[in-house]
Amino acid sequence: MYSYTFDDILEEAGKFGRSQKRIFALLCMVSMPWAGVYVGIVFQGFTPEHWCRDSGVSQIRKSCGWNLMDTRKITVPVVNTSGVLVHSQCEQYELDWNATGLTCDNPESDLTDALRSKAPMTSCKEGWEYDYKGRQSFVTEFDLVCADAWVVDMYQATLNVGFFVGSIAIGYLADRFGRKASFLVSNLLNGIFGILVAWSPNWVSMLVFRALYGFGVKGGWVAGYVLITELVGVEYRRTVGVVYQMFFSVGILILPLISYFITDWRWLQVVITAPYILFLSYYWFIPESPRWLLSQHNAKKAVEITEAIAKENKKTLSKNIETMRDDNADTSTASFMDLIRTPKMRKHTFILSFNWFTSAVVYQGLIMRLGILGGNVYIDFLISGLVEFPAAFLILFTIDRIGRRLPFATANIVAGAACFITAMIPETMFWFKTAVACIGRLGITMAFEMVVFVNTELYPTFVRNLGVSVCSTLCDIGGIVAPFLLYRLAAIWLELPLIIFGALAFLAGALVLLLPETRGVPLPDTIDDIEFPENKELRRKEMIMLLPTATMTNKEPETV
Repeated sequence: MYSYTFDDILEEAGKFGRSQKRIFALLCMVSMPWAGVYVGIVFQGFTPEHWCRDSGVSQIRKSCGWNLMDTRKITVPVVNTSGVLVHSQCEQYELDWNATGLTCDNPESDLTDALRSKAPMTSCKEGWEYDYKGRQSFVTEFDLVCADAWVVDMYQATLNVGFFVGSIAIGYLADRFGRKASFLVSNLLNGIFGILVAWSPNWVSMLVFRALYGFGVKGGWVAGYVLITELVGVEYRRTVGVVYQMFFSVGILILPLISYFITDWRWLQVVITAPYILFLSYYWFIPESPRWLLSQHNAKKAVEITEAIAKENKKTLSKNIETMRDDNADTSTASFMDLIRTPKMRKHTFILSFNWFTSAVVYQGLIMRLGILGGNVYIDFLISGLVEFPAAFLILFTIDRIGRRLPFATANIVAGAACFITAMIPETMFWFKTAVACIGRLGITMAFEMVVFVNTELYPTFVRNLGVSVCSTLCDIGGIVAPFLLYRLAAIWLELPLIIFGALAFLAGALVLLLPETRGVPLPDTIDDIEFPENKELRRKEMIMLLPTATMTNKEPETV
């Protein structure tokens, strides 16, 4: 007697019916707050114009009625930075301002250039003045500027450290104890540590809680992604994968709107965290993955969930569901060695890991670059979010017609070319430079979205969640590297980071061409399905021929 896989039974239960659509809609909500976690630093950690606070200057400003900017113009030293004269942010005159003879009527004549040039200077002793118009970031609250500016980089780096550790740990737990359980535990951790970040009394505790916050955020997101991918038919995987990620772009659009009205970084953190607490209610609304249950030899529970899906989809199942089992019956636990033991698995792991790294470095680097270019950060963020939507539609339009591999490689190469070209365009051609940079952002967004679902399609069921999590740890390393790479190289030459981004993207695109095409190919169940895909396809065709008439009656059209 033949046994049937979950893909075979989905022919009867419905590949993307009402049940899967409901679950999918719920899980898409998980992507939106992740945007706030991932790039919220731009609003929570913004560094406004700042200069040394001086009590003597403050007294003069108060008595003369000067505003902050006029006071800075008169009393703050001017320094040469990269050939440009700017007001110092980290040094002040070491003067007794009462002895300078400075008057309210003509201060610039009183404080002559000769006196300025001879006046001794020192580092800030009494803190800083900020031109932030009532907004409160953790930078202004904890004075994380000048010698302590590195803490701002660490705010993003510690998050990615949490991503790194959490994605491996939760990836393993998801393959060991289930997708649903890991998803719920992750959201519980997100709620707890997200609130603790908002309550941090100092920057040290903020960084610790930020790392713990990152521990659960990404792992839970990946668990939700894998869960919905395993619940739908093969021809719907690309749609749910792209749309699931597209809701991250929705979060990008919402974030600047929320940040505009919530001017305190702590309350903004609470608002970003609140959805994760609400996601705990999903315990009653989403099922465990039947594919995972089968890989754990729990066919009874898998059958029960599949029957519930079929009932909600108003489908009728044949008795063959009782024979449903996992092809990987001899393996119940996953290990890292499964990802590198065999030649094709090893190649896939290396190429996918490098693409995760590149996508994170270039994507985060281009976003953070907006912050050092000046301009209206709210408008910039809205534009960057809007640019991501065409990426999703391009994926949906191309990958079912052309395949996965060519669009994936092209997206990387276009991003790399755009980075190179943008670096060479002079600042005088501002709009042309901006347009080319947007093309680069479009390309890397498309590549970032594709690496996720291509990753899920290239690993067998029992190791799929671990495989995605391990490969995506390179994304976390890229996230750790990106802020330091951007700011340190930009200090040498503003466009130098773009050259590095371009080189990485070109190499990533070339490596993608070495991956197999996965369009229309059923999800692999075993490592043998990866190493010998022709055997998997032969078994699938044999089983389809043996499916009863009832299966064909309930079969859905294979279009989205």
